[in-house]
Formats: sequence, structure tokens, C-alpha cells
Amino acid sequence: MTDENVTTRCGFVAIIGAPNAGKSTLVNTLVGAKVSIVTHKVQTTRTRVRGVAIEGDTQLVFIDTPGIFAPRRRLDRAMVAAAWDALEGADATVLMVDAPSYIAGSSSAKADAAARRAAADTDAIVEALKVRGLKVILAVNKIDAIARDKLLGLVQTLHETGVFEDVFFISAQTGDGVADLKKHLAERAPVGPWMYPEDQLSDLSERLLAAEITREKLFLRLHQELPYDSTVETESWAESKSGVRIEQTIYVARDGQKGIVLGKGGQTLKAIGAAAREELTELLGQPVHLFLHVKVRENWADEVARYRQMGLDIVD
Repeated sequence: MTDENVTTRCGFVAIIGAPNAGKSTLVNTLVGAKVSIVTHKVQTTRTRVRGVAIEGDTQLVFIDTPGIFAPRRRLDRAMVAAAWDALEGADATVLMVDAPSYIAGSSSAKADAAARRAAADTDAIVEALKVRGLKVILAVNKIDAIARDKLLGLVQTLHETGVFEDVFFISAQTGDGVADLKKHLAERAPVGPWMYPEDQLSDLSERLLAAEITREKLFLRLHQELPYDSTVETESWAESKSGVRIEQTIYVARDGQKGIVLGKGGQTLKAIGAAAREELTELLGQPVHLFLHVKVRENWADEVARYRQMGLDIVD
């Protein structure tokens, strides 16, 4: 902002919720650009990603966080800790709830395991917020997929916990209700200078965003547990008149997983690379020459360097 007579505001907003509640989709919608990867699998987001948006004279910095659940592995514990740490210093916190999953998981014994986990994880988050004495904003997601009377019942149940100060009904995917949420957050943001340049959309470097894009394609292409045993790192980045040459390594935990990532005749890896290259070319606005390698690194999920690269702290 260049006009010294304009009163600017800047607010940090933590977006939390159970895995797959739609947090990354919401952040992307609020920012108006893709700053967080999105898949249908839980625990896709591994670190805190800051997306930056402008609303009038207000800059809003949205912190997309890993899903909060009952962690089992060291990496899980680090991700959950990062999500809770995001609340420190935030001017507002938004708890997202996947309405269809929560309603099914909390009201029907016949609900599938994913819905029951989503409901249990959400209830645990609400209880933790209550213990911490925190007041947050409730964002009820996927309102286009549930009847209104059931939505009102959900809100009444959650409102009785005393944790929520405001409620917004949204669809992160379609954008319904998101503008109202964004306006509300801008109005309550504290007066202060903007923390990022006006044209900056994220705090992720291009190298890290490129690795995240490839990891997204890996998640979408592979199944079951393999994506959770893998990570992607950008090893080199060189720009020239012909475009940008990017070399990345996909690390897996076991020998048998390497063959799965490669696929018959290397076809799976080629498909992952083609999908990532297409999106990166559009994102960077120049030709991308992407080269992927697959390596076995049994203990990558315990290495300090891997955690540092993801912006996580090791939690024992």
C-alpha cells in the first residue's frame, strides 16, 4: 500500500480441522489461487502453508494446517503439533467441519469408518479447544451436500460446547458463503502494516511448491499407504531461455515401493511426471522440463533434514 492516509489491517487466520475437512480447498478459494495441494486422501497437507489474500485495505494471511487426529507415527505427531502451533499468534482461528461426514459419523452406527473417524477427530478437537479456553469460528463445509435441517442440528450440537463465537455455512469447493467468511475475517483483523508484498500469494518457495505439486500427483496416482511412506524433494532448479529444468527425487521407505512408483516400464512415474509438468508449466508461465528419480531411503521419516525441509519439528 502506498497511500499513507489509508489505514491498513493485517490478520493471521489459522484454519484447522480433522483430516480431509476441506482446509486446503478453502485456503485456495480464499486466496483465489492454488497455494496448497488438494487430494481426496487424508493427511495430504504435511506442513503449515501460508496463503495471502487482500480484502479491501486488509491483508489476510491464511495458515493451512495438517489435519488434527490421533497420531501414531513420529511424522503424524509432528504434523499435529504443527497444526496446534499455528494457533499461537493467530488473530482468528477457523475450525472446519465436513458436514456430511460429521453428521453420518456421529449419528449412525452404520456409517463408514472414515466418517466415524472424522466425527471422532472433530469432537476431540472441540474438546481440546474447550480445555484451552479458546473461542473460534465454525465453518460448516459442504453445505451443498446436506439437508438444511440436519445442518442446523449439527450447529446446535457444536454450539452447545461453548467453543464457537461465529458460524458460517460454506462450500469450499463452489465458493458458496466463502466471501462472507472472508469479509468477516477482514473486519476483525487488527490495524497494522501488511506483512507481505501486495502481489505475493504464498510463503512457499517455487522449489517447495514444485515438490508439493509432484507429491499431489503421487497421492492421486497411488493407493492405500504408499503415499504416506513417500516424500518429494526438489534437488535442482535451473532457468534458461528454453524454460526451467527441475530435477526431483521421490523418496520411498522400502525397496518394494520403488517398483510401484515406477510402474511397469516406468509408466506410473511417467504419468506422475506428465501431470506435474503440465500444472507447473501453467503455474510458472514457462516451459518446464521435469526429471523425476525414485530412491529408497528407509528412515526418511525420522531424518531431521526431512522435517526441516517440511517446516516441522520432530516430536517424540
